[in-house]
Amino acid sequence: MFFSRVGVVQIAGTLLLAAAQARSSEESEVKTVRCDEAVLLRVSDPAPKQGSIGIVEVRSETPLLSVDGIFAGEELLFWHDADARVFQALLGVDLYESPGAASLRARAVRESGGAADCLLELRITDGAFPIQRLDVAPEYVELSPEDRARSQRDAAELDRVFSATTRERLWQGGFLAPVTGYEPSGSFGKRRVFNGRPRSPHSGEDFSAPAGAPVLATARGRVVLAKGLFFLGTTVILDHGFGLYSFYGHLSSLGVETGTFVESGARLGAVGATGRVTGAHLHWGVRLGDARVNPVDLLALAR
Repeated sequence: MFFSRVGVVQIAGTLLLAAAQARSSEESEVKTVRCDEAVLLRVSDPAPKQGSIGIVEVRSETPLLSVDGIFAGEELLFWHDADARVFQALLGVDLYESPGAASLRARAVRESGGAADCLLELRITDGAFPIQRLDVAPEYVELSPEDRARSQRDAAELDRVFSATTRERLWQGGFLAPVTGYEPSGSFGKRRVFNGRPRSPHSGEDFSAPAGAPVLATARGRVVLAKGLFFLGTTVILDHGFGLYSFYGHLSSLGVETGTFVESGARLGAVGATGRVTGAHLHWGVRLGDARVNPVDLLALAR
């Protein structure tokens, strides 16, 4: 059975998927389509919310050579472990993705020759994100020409980082919380108003850990950025492969350098209050391709 009704899913013997938020019984059931007489396509949530991460699985009665896929115009990158009859991919729904119908297509190529084409219609649902009002230092709202230019350079650098896709899965097993002993605040997706002025939604999750608390790598990956940014302050970004990135902002110190490879749980730095903040905390974000997604969803993926 691909998914159980208690929110814990056995996927190919390697991943467990638990629902990140309570959903109706209709929404929480796995959706499956038959591509042909020997190949099935399954998705963890037929009605994914804006900003969510799910799992797609293609299962065949005979070994597969490869699986390619596309969802809402974005490429899906599939992998398999020991069993070449089961391929999986992460599916990300961008924070800004319009609610409504979205097509998921996949093509499974058999080792013995021939291919099966799959089509599954999903329904993207509204994230229903609340408004968050914050007071910060005025210079982080009304930017000077110098600060505006710096923030634009930062944005261009981040775009370059996230636009590169390592076509290799670097992470293994499940994902860890970036700080231990502290719960996420539930701030992902909130429509932020700084000093009375509306700004872009919050694309990460905050942890109200004290200054100096260790910040840990959520999974194996390569450090692609470790430096100070105007809004995010001292920041580390990890490339986990297959278009999956995690980033850690407002740090007080760095424990890694750009270009190094880190294992899951490695110390990246310490919680701080650098950049645009109201106090010490960790800003933890995740990108999957072009999709800005809720990093807490990764914590539902376990070995």
